[in-house]
Amino acid sequence: MDINIIFKVGAIGLIIAIFTQILSQTKREEQAMFVTIAGVIVVMAIILSMLNQLFNEVRSIFNIY
Repeated sequence: MDINIIFKVGAIGLIIAIFTQILSQTKREEQAMFVTIAGVIVVMAIILSMLNQLFNEVRSIFNIY
């Protein structure tokens, strides 16, 4: 596992938190919620791609096709 992925997820979380706070302070709670949901979707896409790589590694190790 690469440490850069952890930093990438942390940076996305930090940026999303900042945008959410800014939007909440300007009374735009709906847009803040959409930004939060978008951030969760982006992080989940990163995690799903990592899981796909993991399963491919396991299949290649055990010769399962």
